[in-house]
Parts: sequence; structure tokens; C-alpha cells
Amino acid sequence: MFLAIDIGNTNVTLGIFEGDKLRYTWRLETNIHKMPDEYATTMISLFQLRKIAVSDITEVAMCSTVPPLVPIFIELLNNYYKINPLVVGPGIKTGIRVRMDNPKEVGADRIVNTVAGYRLYGGPTIIVDLGTATTFDTISKEGDFIGGAIAPGPMTAAEALFLRTAALPRIQFTHPQKAIGTNTITAMQSGIMFGYAGLVEGVVAHIEKELGEKASVVATGGYGEIFAKETNIFKFVNPDITLIGLSMIYQMNK
Repeated sequence: MFLAIDIGNTNVTLGIFEGDKLRYTWRLETNIHKMPDEYATTMISLFQLRKIAVSDITEVAMCSTVPPLVPIFIELLNNYYKINPLVVGPGIKTGIRVRMDNPKEVGADRIVNTVAGYRLYGGPTIIVDLGTATTFDTISKEGDFIGGAIAPGPMTAAEALFLRTAALPRIQFTHPQKAIGTNTITAMQSGIMFGYAGLVEGVVAHIEKELGEKASVVATGGYGEIFAKETNIFKFVNPDITLIGLSMIYQMNK
């Protein structure tokens, strides 16, 4: 079995593949203070619930936006699975060109998303990853990563309201019944939910104007499915695109 690991700022997402098919996924809280043994205990317990033994995992690839956790997971995989994982970064074959001022500053997860996005949906494509940050990864019709945009993620914005104000509470993301909230919570839900839907629509419109054509717009990330219900801008919703991209890149580098 192949294990894909996407280490994000908020969650560590795990995916088990059998052949080309993604069978199981899990999300763990990202915690840079956890030791390899702690992560290993959680992973092994989760896998055992699906009757997956340590010896069943034979191949691993990972990407990370949290550099301190890379050696933690490498140590975990070496000690418990006897596997040296493929870590997406400079020198790894991806099959795409990164047309940025400084390609090295592009996050590994954005490169992985581009690989999967172009193979699955062609180009031009815009992948909107709604997580801790909201990123817009733009893929040309030739399959090149040509840039995009970065905004705060919806939870980041909601937490900023809670932390930076004296009277505003934490809220749950839920579909507002109307834009004009009649209490603090519904007003905040309206602002975040409709606000981020409008943000996505606006940024996509500007990107498509610069492209000179319409693009396939894909929602992904921890909040992708939630916000896809608030706008018709998305042609596809794929919460597993990063895991799928890791599987594709691993096959290129075998």
C-alpha cells in the first residue's frame, strides 16, 4: 500500500492508496511539539481500525508547509515502517514548469496540487485551496504553474475577529439564512460565508481576465466543500487533490 502525507499548517492529512485508488483518509491536528512516537501511535491505531498493518505500508510520499515536522515524520517512517519517504521539494520530478520569479519559494503543496490539477482537469485551471490560507494556484493550458494569489483562510479571518475584538465570539461555519444578520453570530456567519464566496469569485474573475479565457475552477482544502455550496464558481470539488498529486509524483520518481 502507498501512504500519502500532506503536512499542513492546521491538519496533517493521511491517505492510503491501493494501486491508483484512494481508499482511506484521515486528518490529524498539526502539532510541532509532538514527538515521532506520538504521531506513530496515533497513525498505527487509526490504520489498525481499517485492518491495515504496519507491514502493509510499503511506499510513502509527503509534502509539507511546516518545515519542523519534516524530520519528525521522516524519523517516524524510518523507525516504525522502515521506509525512507519521498519528500516533495527541489530535485523531485514533477513534470511541470514553475514560471515564478523565484520557483523555490512556491510551497510544495501548491506544486503537488498543480500536478494533480492538470492531469485531472487539464488547463487552464485554477485550484482554490481553502485552508489556513486561501491560495489560488493557476495552471496554464500548457500545464505550467504560472502563479496565483494568497489570502487569509476563512478560519484565520474568523479567529482574528475573535482574538482582536472584545465582544465577538467564535463561530461555526454554516450557511447563513440571509445576508442581513439579526444578531452577532448570524452577522459574523454572513460576513465570513458570503464574504469568502465573494472573495473567491472576485479573484477568479481577475485571474481569468488576465488569462484571456475561462478556466476550470477547483475547490479543495479543509473548507473547500463548505464554501463550494455558497457559490457557483466551482466546476469541480476535490478535497483529496493533494493526496492524489503525491501519488502521481511518487510514480514519476520510482
